[in-house]
Amino acid sequence: MSSGARWLVAAILLVLSRRRRRVTPVAKDEPEAAPTPARVTAPELPDRRAENVVLLLLGLGTACAVAFVVVYALDRLPRQTQLLGLSLGLAFAFLAAASVVVGRRVVSQHEREEPYAEPEHLEEQEAVVLVAQESASRFTRKKLVVLAAGGAGTALGAALIAPALSLGPAFDMESLYRTPWRRGVRLLDEDGRAYLAESIEPETFYTAYPEGAPREQLGAPLVLVRLEPGRLELPAERRGWAPGGILAYSKICTHAGCAISLYRKPLFEPTEPRPALVCPCHYSTFDPATGGTVLFGPAGRPLPQLPLAVGERGELRAGGHFSGPVGPSWWGVRLRGAR
Repeated sequence: MSSGARWLVAAILLVLSRRRRRVTPVAKDEPEAAPTPARVTAPELPDRRAENVVLLLLGLGTACAVAFVVVYALDRLPRQTQLLGLSLGLAFAFLAAASVVVGRRVVSQHEREEPYAEPEHLEEQEAVVLVAQESASRFTRKKLVVLAAGGAGTALGAALIAPALSLGPAFDMESLYRTPWRRGVRLLDEDGRAYLAESIEPETFYTAYPEGAPREQLGAPLVLVRLEPGRLELPAERRGWAPGGILAYSKICTHAGCAISLYRKPLFEPTEPRPALVCPCHYSTFDPATGGTVLFGPAGRPLPQLPLAVGERGELRAGGHFSGPVGPSWWGVRLRGAR
């Protein structure tokens, strides 16, 4: 055989030796199902009656917590403090009773006494997990109980957060914007007599009320003072609000709602400050000559000014609405005006 023939035979044998053999696929062994772990605690029958008691107690606790929020919102109810204490106390009592029933009647009470094993043993850890799972095996309506417990916790949380609303009004905001003052309403003194423009003396402090409106309303009381017209520095849009130098401002301090009840007047003008309206509670001081601007103290905005007009018989009447909302400067009060 020639050398060329030998090379050809060798090449054929090499190709045949490298041909892939078809291998019949062998089915993989299916994983064996994990064996059901043996119970750690003794099986116990569900207690439907205890579950019903737990659901009832959770529902009563939820109702009492919601009642606390409702009573807090309706601040005109008689004996509100007692109702608040009763509703919140009952909410805690019902939730505590529900917890006691769950711990004594619903959750498994099986006890297993054995010496402590070495830490970090997987078998012992799995046993602890099984104990926790088996403890809840007596619940037949787990989702319903969890839902009732969640509702009770949410209602109780809302009841505990509700008193934070005392930092500022949240339910009855309209009372901060409604006032009894309208154009033409007469200014009356404490005896119900109309104030005359000529009777308002300089360096004197007066309190006025609206005719035909309750004096207890937040925007009702006014303070009246008279300054020399030449000393007024009111904003341009208020130039006609003080006839004869008579100025009217809300009597409610814009800091915390206290009453403006002091009038500071200088006895020796070269050294003492200018006249001012003062709240004695926290010493917020306002300048009547410049539109009730804050001179000193914690107040966050000027006193709302009421425009005045003189009637045909010389009586003082309101010329319109206040320049701003009456009352303390709680969150959002500055965003709207009096009406």
